[in-house]
Amino acid sequence: MSHAVAGQLTNAGTAPAHRVAASPQSLLALALGTAGVVYGDIGTSPLYAFREALAHAGPGGGRDAVLGVLSLILWTLALIVTVKYVIVLLRADNNGEGGTLSLVALLQHARGSRSGFVILLGIIGAALFYGDAVITPAISVLSAVEGLKLITPVFEPYILPLAVALLVVLFAIQYRGTARVAALFGPIMVIWFLVLALGGLGGLVSNPGVLIALDPRFGIAFLADHGSVGFVTLGAVFLAVTGAEALYADLGHFGRAPIRLTWLGLVFPALALNYCGQAAVVLDDPGAASEPFFLLFPGWALIPVVVLATAATVIASQAVITGAFSLSRQAIQLGLLPRLTISHTSDSHAGQIYMPRINMLLLAGVLCAVFAFRSSAGLASAYGIAVTGTMVVTTLLAFLVVWRVWGWSFLAAGALFAPLLFLDATFISANLSKMGQGGLFPLVVSAGLITIMLTWRRGVRVVSEKTRHADVSMDELAKLLALSHPHRVKGTAVFLTGEPDTAPRALLHNLKHNKVLHEKNVILTVTTADRPHVPDAERVAIRPVNDDFTQVTMTFGYAETPNVPQGLAIARTCGWRWDIMATSFFLSRRSLRRGPQSKLPRWQAALFIRLARNAADATDFFQIPTGRTLEVGVQVPL
Repeated sequence: MSHAVAGQLTNAGTAPAHRVAASPQSLLALALGTAGVVYGDIGTSPLYAFREALAHAGPGGGRDAVLGVLSLILWTLALIVTVKYVIVLLRADNNGEGGTLSLVALLQHARGSRSGFVILLGIIGAALFYGDAVITPAISVLSAVEGLKLITPVFEPYILPLAVALLVVLFAIQYRGTARVAALFGPIMVIWFLVLALGGLGGLVSNPGVLIALDPRFGIAFLADHGSVGFVTLGAVFLAVTGAEALYADLGHFGRAPIRLTWLGLVFPALALNYCGQAAVVLDDPGAASEPFFLLFPGWALIPVVVLATAATVIASQAVITGAFSLSRQAIQLGLLPRLTISHTSDSHAGQIYMPRINMLLLAGVLCAVFAFRSSAGLASAYGIAVTGTMVVTTLLAFLVVWRVWGWSFLAAGALFAPLLFLDATFISANLSKMGQGGLFPLVVSAGLITIMLTWRRGVRVVSEKTRHADVSMDELAKLLALSHPHRVKGTAVFLTGEPDTAPRALLHNLKHNKVLHEKNVILTVTTADRPHVPDAERVAIRPVNDDFTQVTMTFGYAETPNVPQGLAIARTCGWRWDIMATSFFLSRRSLRRGPQSKLPRWQAALFIRLARNAADATDFFQIPTGRTLEVGVQVPL
């Protein structure tokens, strides 16, 4: 599958930056970075997950409830994160890129045009991920700052303003790039995980008997004995694994080996120890259930732990932010979103990017969540639904990849994924019980994004159909030129188009109004491949049409940002000679309006026109020299 790209409504991807084999030193450096970027979210869940699960289990649950909740948390971490993501899903990548849309691209290649269902799943999964990305920074930062209340109640009125200030600072530094952020955040998060482990060990010393919760029968017995209460508690238990989907989405930023190394060698052991320590503290003092995490530590350590927790939760938000950048770029390349400005922040790792528009919109959504819920307990009720929904979609897509792309039999793929899907379905059912307590919020955000993506996809199709009837084939144009003999001017003209076999609108308008034709004319089509990166050797294809025209097809991976001048430079190796100072680029800029017989409803046409107007300028997106570009306006009624 490839998408032709040109003009105001087209999308393409990035110039390649290939990964090299990681040395032991670079592997450790990347592993350090994953601690700060990939595992920040799941690494701060001990601040609220055990507390909220016990609260849902009800007062007076006693020893059985504490051990049951602990067992459920430990086995949820083991099954969902370790088995599903670290062992299984990290293998289902598309040339190093992870996330739901990478799975969509793999399936589109396998299924060809029969991919409508796959695209819909990808849209739903992507939208739900954005819903999670709005809540994660809000709940993470609020849960840590609320620890100030344990030091002195005087801090309570300042919790909300401080959380807002920290979030604004976090989003403000994103332009520095994942690599710099990881270098800053990674060491802090390593210290955080060590503190988690030490705090948990301190609690275990007082009551090592909680380790019997490693037996899954305690969790099963809790669910069986508590009926609907146990089922609702399961929704709160799921808070312990929020952030696992970002682990998969951030695969392109760091790679499989560093993510696995950090989880198995540091993160999982630290989390398990801390949850066990919290359970031990609550068994010793049932009153500690209100704040079991902070009460793991002695009074003299409370202030530094609160400060470190606040830093860790600010860092935790990085996982979903970088995941949102990766997902947004893939959505653009797959034609689900309009062009948005993409900045590369690393010369050596192609996956590390910054998207200013997405960063701004995420910050706005996060602040709305903070002001709407005003506490981590309130946000806990809204948390989980979007994440579990994304996980269900990812599991379904991964099953289709294993079956259709890897070539497993249906029964073998089903045997692998049926237990994982059952686990996901159980958790999403438990989280749906929180719909009335704020769970609707992420679903509203996700529904809005689904509407945007479906509108953009449909609008692009309508525009393509509207303009196709006026197309002139290159063969017809050659015959017309043989009769009209337009005036020739020196230099090369490059015309961008999404249909290489038809004359670009900019070319037709240049002939109609200026009545000139350049000595050399290039019909350039930029396409998006169904793989994340395309090697330079396959970047450019050249086909002479006649003495006047040459067709050039430039292909970029869906995880790349297009660079037309670099692509044309590669064309030199194919024998085509050109001089950038004697070259002019012509683009069509479509001006959209709703026509009297529009195929789009009024609201959808208005939304599509607004999206198109706010798309990044094609000249900037394709990195074409602005001083050598001419844009020709074309009005298109929807």
